[in-house]
This record gives sequence, structure tokens and C-alpha cells, in this order.
Amino acid sequence: MLNPRQIEAFRAVIVMGGVTAAAQALNVTQPAVTRLVHDLQRSLGLPLFVRRGSRLVPTEEAMALYREVERQFVGLDRIARAARDLREGRAGTLRVAALPAFNVGFMPRAVGEFMAERPELDVSLYGSISSQVTDWIASGFCEIGFVQMPIESAHLVIEPLVSAPAVAVLPAGHPLGAKPALMPEDFAGEQFVSLENSTQLRYRIDAVFSQARVSRRTRAETPLSMIACAMVAAGAGLSIVDPFTAAEYDGRGVVIRPFRPQIQLEVAAIWSSQRSRSGIAQQFMAFIERRLEPFRRAAA
Repeated sequence: MLNPRQIEAFRAVIVMGGVTAAAQALNVTQPAVTRLVHDLQRSLGLPLFVRRGSRLVPTEEAMALYREVERQFVGLDRIARAARDLREGRAGTLRVAALPAFNVGFMPRAVGEFMAERPELDVSLYGSISSQVTDWIASGFCEIGFVQMPIESAHLVIEPLVSAPAVAVLPAGHPLGAKPALMPEDFAGEQFVSLENSTQLRYRIDAVFSQARVSRRTRAETPLSMIACAMVAAGAGLSIVDPFTAAEYDGRGVVIRPFRPQIQLEVAAIWSSQRSRSGIAQQFMAFIERRLEPFRRAAA
């Protein structure tokens, strides 16, 4: 059987980036952490770390093992939090996960305002790609999530929330900013900051330009709209991003214009089909619905 202390030391070295920091986090000596990790390697028969200079660098086997360990720790953390909440008689807790487009500014502001009206409420807000948010909800790590559609799962209840069109973002002062809306032909020959092809929005954007037979000069790629907006503000080119992220950069070195034809970003709320929503989660959903009204009106 595996020694839990060895697993804890192994995880700490990965998370903290080294033995010294791991020892400080665990409040033990550095030799103790080193010994625990060496004993784990010997028990498993796997090379978990290689030494580079004075540092221990995790191997591919170590990172694969870490991903499994982290899933177990997430479950233990959830149990510990639930016990703490019961013990301390908290008025309420809410764990929310959202896609990056929501988490740039929209969701943190909404959570802050929601908490301000409920001083006894504790909220944990997590952000990641939609597939990871889906896993967090299905596992029970978070109670309610916000993801990009389409998504299907027998373990989830899916509630469409808003469909908002992607927008063009230009550097402040760019000549195309004089136009009320941009079309594919406006991007011909222009430097373009593209989303990576790991995103749904990238495929939809490419399809529109392909149908219009317009070529862009793609100079940079990024998986996140917030990075694309920051690069546009720095003069790296033009881009097309989700409207939630673009709204956070409006007036911060970028100009936002509608893009035609419209490319819709559809967002849904999800929760586990195996659990009922708490009263506080239902209140939060109603609050978010109201906060999304401006985006719905803009899409109409």
C-alpha cells in the first residue's frame, strides 16, 4: 500500500516547484521531503524526478501520476470543506466555475456584488476551459458552472443562458475604427491575432473567412481572448474575440466594432443531474440572469 505521507510530499514538490519550498509548505525538513520522495520512487518502481543542477525536475511519469493524485486531493478537499462548514455552522457556501470569457471581469464583479449583499456567504470561484468546468461540476467539486455550448452530458443539467456575437477589436487609432462594423474583406492584408485552433470560436471564425475567400496575415496565436485583446492594444494586429472579454478592454488601447456576419458565442449554465441546486445557487443564477440582460439586448 502507498504511504499517504509520501504522496503528500510528492504532490508538494510538484505544486511548490522544488524540495525546499515543499518542505516549508509541509513544515518539515528538506531531507525528510527528499527521503519521502525517494521512498515513493522505490515503492512504485518509477523514475519520478531527475536532477538538473540543484533542482529535481519531474519526469513525464511523475506528471501523469500527479494528475491522478490531484483528482484524489480535490475530492478530499471537498470533504474537508463540507465538514468545516457543518462544524462552523456557516450561513452558506457556493462553489462556481466559469469559462475564461466570463472570468476576465464579468463573473468576478458579479460574485463580488452578490457577496456584498450576503455578508455571511463564502464563495469559491474557479476558471478554466469548458471541458474542465464540466468535469468539476460532474465530480461535485463545484456546484454550478458556466460553459460554452455545444456541450452534452448525461450527468449534467444544461440551461442555455445567452447567445452573444463575437466582435472585432482594433488598436486605438486604427483607420478601420472609422467604420461602424467590420466584415471579412476589411481584414484582407491586415495583421491578425488569432485564437488557437483548440477553441470553438477559432473554427467558426476560420469558416467565415474561408467562405468569404479572404486571407489574413496571422502573426500571432493565443488560446485566450484576453491575451488577444492585450496584444491588439500593443499593436500586434486586429482580432475577433468574445464580447465579454472585449468589454473589459474597451477604452484600454482597443476599439470594439461589430463583426458581420455574426458569429455567436453561446453560453450555458450547468449543474449536476445527481444533485439538487441549493437555495443560494438558485439565487445566484437569478442574479446572473439579470446581469446578462445588456448582452442579450446587444445581440438582439
